[in-house]
Amino acid sequence: MFELSSYLGLFFAAFGAATLLPMQSEAVLVAMLISGHYLTWLLLLAATLGNVLGSITNWLIGRSVERVRHKRWFPVSEQRLGQARLQYGRYGYWSLLLSWVPVIGDALTVVAGVMGEPLWRFTLIVTLAKGLRYLVVVLLTLGLV
Repeated sequence: MFELSSYLGLFFAAFGAATLLPMQSEAVLVAMLISGHYLTWLLLLAATLGNVLGSITNWLIGRSVERVRHKRWFPVSEQRLGQARLQYGRYGYWSLLLSWVPVIGDALTVVAGVMGEPLWRFTLIVTLAKGLRYLVVVLLTLGLV
């Protein structure tokens, strides 16, 4: 039971790290790898799945921006939203390969939702980017690189 809850803990740490919350999942992953008590492939799966689902949450938030962007409490100005749309329009969906980068990656996933990026393509590219990032962390931690 403890083992399952540990994998779930990593999943939720990765999920939170993918959203706009200030969280870090790599440290959790590395600590679990170093402990030697967990299956590497399950750690990789839990971290990637949690992080991708967190990014999909950001995409959903982006899809709903149009309904709330004119509210006074909305945290992003029209000018900043316009700049984000312009940048995403310039580089397109390939910019989602940077979705793994701290801070800007989270914003990119929200903007992809605002821009109406199809969920299938969004999920494919983000899964590739985030999965490779965690794979590199695993390989570096285990000294395989």
